[in-house]
Amino acid sequence: MATAEECRTALEKLAARLDANAATRGKLDLDRTLACRVPDLSTAFHARLEGGRLLDITDGDDPKAKIALTADSDDLIALVTGRLDVTKAIASRQVAIKANPFDLLKLRKLL
Repeated sequence: MATAEECRTALEKLAARLDANAATRGKLDLDRTLACRVPDLSTAFHARLEGGRLLDITDGDDPKAKIALTADSDDLIALVTGRLDVTKAIASRQVAIKANPFDLLKLRKLL
């Protein structure tokens, strides 16, 4: 089981990767709040997706977030590092994403 700090570091690396992708692909029209829940650690993080970038990663849950990702710590890290395919992870219920269907289509472009 990964630690909360390792999960935070993985999210920060994801933010850096999204930032680099947004710079090369242009802005993506997706401005939403995001909650990342890690049940095996009883912790959560929240942030903002803005223009294809992940900004302001903060400890704690955001129950009103427009997009919610739920994954155990090891699965979250594997997902962010590319060792776990997001489609397979959702199909096998290792990862759950709650979002508007149109937002899910836009999120696919980010990953």
